[in-house]
Amino acid sequence: MQRIFEYTVTSPEQGMSVLEYLKKQGFSRHILSSMKADPGAISLNGTRAYGRTELSLGDRLSVRLMETQSSENILPTPMELQILFEDQDILVLNKPADTPIHPSIGNYTNTLANGVAYYYAKKGEPFVYRCINRLDRDTTGALILAKNALSAAILSQQMADRQIKRTYLAIVQGILPKEGVINAPIARAEGSVMEREVNFQKGEPAVTHYQCLETKNGCSLAELHLETGRTHQIRVHMKYIGHPLPGDYLYNPVYDRIKRQPLHSYQLNFFHPITKKPMLFTAPVPSDFKNAFIND
Repeated sequence: MQRIFEYTVTSPEQGMSVLEYLKKQGFSRHILSSMKADPGAISLNGTRAYGRTELSLGDRLSVRLMETQSSENILPTPMELQILFEDQDILVLNKPADTPIHPSIGNYTNTLANGVAYYYAKKGEPFVYRCINRLDRDTTGALILAKNALSAAILSQQMADRQIKRTYLAIVQGILPKEGVINAPIARAEGSVMEREVNFQKGEPAVTHYQCLETKNGCSLAELHLETGRTHQIRVHMKYIGHPLPGDYLYNPVYDRIKRQPLHSYQLNFFHPITKKPMLFTAPVPSDFKNAFIND
């Protein structure tokens, strides 16, 4: 698979070297290094160019990224993918419950990565699995995959800079206050591989904003926004303030309403990594989530 990027040099960029210009466009050091193996990776006005080549106003720069190998150790497995959006640079999916996002011990063929590998194998296209926002196995909703190294680098930087706005919905036990902010550091629980806990001595900073949308049958429907992205952050924070998610096997194994934690990545708001256009994606709320809140 190849992706060709076309750029036209404008006034603020004239006099830059090709290398400086590409770094400004989001090309990481790793990407630039990998391009050295392709003699035709960079051309300027139709002629091969080099990193030190100086740019002039109106120059047309063409950059080619080549990928011929798919991700190793991901076996293609038939799986129905719920695609919210796809173009040359990103794939946005609505992840179902009971689906890990990548292979791990005991999960070699049942992950989202396996399904995506199969999707592109059927097309005869190589695909490197690059997941931008990670979701727990039983968390549903919108998930971004980058389809090339440049979009991955730019989106990863957006995530680090907190420019990707993530809106979650959760059902929590009890009557939640109208709104609030949870600022409590999170660390791995002592003696556990998976479990996390609030720990003010050893934890990493973690901030969650919440708003109560509705209450029913002793539960609350919460809208949540993350400033940070710690493992199990919402699940740990809501338990910490006394409003755990029902059906959470790790933090609150109460299954009278739902058989998994009712946490849904409802919306993603970000700038397209290449076109820079604002993007907003909404993932439909799954039926078991709706029923867990509505039913008595």
